[in-house]
Amino acid sequence: MPRADHHPSRRTFLDVTGAMMAAGLAAGCTSDSARPGGAAAAAPAGTPVPVPATGRHQAGITLPQPAQPNLLAVVADLGASVAPGPLLAELGQAVRALTAGTDPRLLGLPPGDLTVTVGVGPRLVRAAGASLPGAADLPRFSRERIAPHARGGDLLIQICAGDALLLPVVAAALLDQAGDRIRERWRQSARRGANVPLGDGRTAPRNPLGFIDGIVGPHTTAEQQRDLWLTGPPAVAGGTLAVLRRMELDLPRFAALSVAEQEAVFGRRRASGVPLSGGSAADGPELGAKTPDGRYLVPADAHVRRAHATAVGVGLMLRRSYATDQPAPGLLFISFQNDLRTFTATLTNMDNSDALLSFTTATAGATFLILPGFDRRHPLGSALFG
Repeated sequence: MPRADHHPSRRTFLDVTGAMMAAGLAAGCTSDSARPGGAAAAAPAGTPVPVPATGRHQAGITLPQPAQPNLLAVVADLGASVAPGPLLAELGQAVRALTAGTDPRLLGLPPGDLTVTVGVGPRLVRAAGASLPGAADLPRFSRERIAPHARGGDLLIQICAGDALLLPVVAAALLDQAGDRIRERWRQSARRGANVPLGDGRTAPRNPLGFIDGIVGPHTTAEQQRDLWLTGPPAVAGGTLAVLRRMELDLPRFAALSVAEQEAVFGRRRASGVPLSGGSAADGPELGAKTPDGRYLVPADAHVRRAHATAVGVGLMLRRSYATDQPAPGLLFISFQNDLRTFTATLTNMDNSDALLSFTTATAGATFLILPGFDRRHPLGSALFG
């Protein structure tokens, strides 16, 4: 199946060079573990630490830490007659070569902390098993203006790196590998803000509205086992579920609020991230805390209250927000969780009365099963489509 006209099915590397020069690319993955041996061992001082592409989980979710500053998400469809298994196995081989720096399609660029994370959409999951995690489509919500091509999709390729030049090069290599078997739907480049220390070695970046983002999440191993990683069935164990939402932000209207009004929207102090109920930035808000005259310190419609896992009755989600400037100023929101209801119930609760939503309009949305990790003996996607 040929790709849409604005994204040719086979990208020449001359085209890639132009894309590299033009891109304001950005935001997304993480890594504090090193790849043993190979070219990475000879990297000069100051080079980002390589991230292993293989293992129980795919890279680009909890590794590295903190997440790299640049991300490119590509969403595509498979042709109706295309078998997912062989395609995913090829993509996995290409990911290993690209992250190791041995693929000539890197054009000599060092991979550094490059990660590539691959997910499959509900249509492909249902073909493998209708009751599998990831088989459900993302429902529609309020405050959406999503064109048909920007809703859903069969394949997610999330590319993250410290070097923004890598992103279009790696995307071109992977799309070249897939050839006419896929048709690109949409792509989004984005970037993360500078990390702010939260204490205990933890950091989180600021979002485009100036507030520290991603403070709450499954940070410990126990929390991640409980709320992030899928433990079964065996075909999906070690994977997770991702939700992508691209949103336009009404930055002028938000900027017109006083700092106190902005803090009431979020429920945290803008400068420090401390909840309006007090404590430290890393602390969760005390939702029951009140002033002497009986008013909630964290307003009833504050974002931290409406999105609070305990208030919603769901688990924690690993949340990342990236700033975008094309096609409009806004953000790309990505969450990872082992139950889609963690996201859908949270957004439903926010829909009811979250002060933050009045400044947002969703323009793209999709959910994907992030496949379990892979290695040479167990190709990407083989447990599900082998």
